[in-house]
Amino acid sequence: MRAIRWSDNDRYFGPFTYSRDGKHYRPFAIMLGSGREEYEGCRLRLSAFGHTLNIALPAIIKPWRRWVDTSHYAWSKEPGSGYWDEHAREFGFSAVEGALHIHYGPQSHDSRTTKSRCWFYPWKERRHVRHSLYDLEGEHFADLPEWGFRFKNGWAVKNAIEAACPVALFDFEDFDGERITATTKIEERQWKLGVRWFKWLSLIWPDAVRRSLDLQFSSEVGKRKGSWKGGTIGHSVDMLPGELHEAAFRRYCAQQGLTFVGAANPETIEA
Repeated sequence: MRAIRWSDNDRYFGPFTYSRDGKHYRPFAIMLGSGREEYEGCRLRLSAFGHTLNIALPAIIKPWRRWVDTSHYAWSKEPGSGYWDEHAREFGFSAVEGALHIHYGPQSHDSRTTKSRCWFYPWKERRHVRHSLYDLEGEHFADLPEWGFRFKNGWAVKNAIEAACPVALFDFEDFDGERITATTKIEERQWKLGVRWFKWLSLIWPDAVRRSLDLQFSSEVGKRKGSWKGGTIGHSVDMLPGELHEAAFRRYCAQQGLTFVGAANPETIEA
C-alpha cells in the first residue's frame, strides 16, 4: 500500500497522508472510499478543524464500474467493442461549505447511478432578494422582477428592462492583437441570510451585496479561442467601491493581459 495523494501540500508518512486544508475548504468528514485515476486505491479520509488525514487501506471496497457497449455505433466497427466506465465508491459523510453530504455507494456523477444526498443548512443559506441595474453614472436604473417565469409576460418585462439599461462600449486588443468590443453593464445583487424558519437571522446579520460589471464580448476572448474548448464571450467581474464602467474594465484588462484601447463607436459595431 502506498500513500494516497490529496492536495499540493501533502506530507507522507508510510500509508498516511497528512494535509493542511486551505482557508476556503475546511471540511468535517469521515469517508471510506476507493478509486483509480485521481485518487487511486482504497482509503479512509478523516477531516476536521482544517486538517485532513488519508489512510491507505487494503482493497476493502473496490471502485464501481460498468461495461459500456459501443458496438452498435457506426464508428465502433468491432463486435463487442466498448469500455469500462469506472468511478469511485464511497461511504460516509462530509460537512463542508454549508451543506451535509452523505455518500453510500458509487459516485458516478450520473443521477441514475450515483448514491449520494445533500442537505443545505437553512441557517447558512442566503436568499436572493434584489437584482438591480445601474446607469453610466452609477445611479440606480431599475430593479429586475424576481423569477419572471412565475408571472405572465415576466420574462418579456425583464428582457425589456435589461435592453433599456444604458451600457458602455470599449475596444480592446486580445493577446493575439485582435481588436474586440466589450459591452459593459453595472449590476448589483443582494442576499439575506437564512431560509424557511431561519429567515429571522437576516434581522441581526448584515446582507450580502455584490456589485459587478457584466461583460459581453463581440468575439471570443482568450488563448483558447478557436479551439474545441473555445474562448469566453462574456462573464462578470466584481467592482471596487467608487468604480464606474471604464475604471473597472481597465482594471480587468490589466489583470487579464489585455490592451485597453478606449471607448467604442456603436456605429462601427456589427449587428
